[in-house]
Amino acid sequence: MLENLTKELKKLYSKERAENSMKYFKTGKGEYGQGDIFLGLSMGEQREIAKRYGELSLSNLQKLLDSSVHEHRMIAGIILTYKFKENPEEVFNFYLKNAKRFNNWDLVDVTCPRIVGFFLINKNKSILYTLANSKNLWEKRISIISTFPFIKENQFADTLKISEVLLRDKHDLIHKAIGWMLREVGKKDVEVLKDFLKTNYKKLPRTTLRYAIERFPEKERKMFLKGKFN
Repeated sequence: MLENLTKELKKLYSKERAENSMKYFKTGKGEYGQGDIFLGLSMGEQREIAKRYGELSLSNLQKLLDSSVHEHRMIAGIILTYKFKENPEEVFNFYLKNAKRFNNWDLVDVTCPRIVGFFLINKNKSILYTLANSKNLWEKRISIISTFPFIKENQFADTLKISEVLLRDKHDLIHKAIGWMLREVGKKDVEVLKDFLKTNYKKLPRTTLRYAIERFPEKERKMFLKGKFN
């Protein structure tokens, strides 16, 4: 089955889309996606293939995750989100073991809320703080993006605490991730978001602030950017 999947992916190879993806996902020397190989498949194509190969074993998914081909790892991740419904703890543990293999922002964002976030929503969340303090960029992004399901349940505490841990990080992908999750908090309770921004204003990366206040009225957005609060 695994051999059939990889053959099918090769047939869908698009040189033009692959080259565009390599630029978009920063695969150049010294960039965060250095060494990643793309086949140029759309997300729709990858999801369709994942559905048809959803019975792949974890050992076969491990082979896909160990691949340098981006689409192999993405399809493995999507399949894991399907398998999670049947064996949540097994898939959660497998995912954490392979956290560093989800080594681009799309791989993290598509998978970790549906696996790590869903699994931990009513459990001890200390593992997220371990990930937040990791030296690995992708583990840190997993720590904050995994709180998305908590926010939907009006549980904001861990999003805010992990954001505080990550505010000192220097990477733009972490700045954006924090800002995104803070914006989601604001959709649920804008006063909680405003209090966090006021308290942490001097520590907030500019990108984080811009993402977080994206939905604010223009006048209020300009005031926050200037650090002027009511």
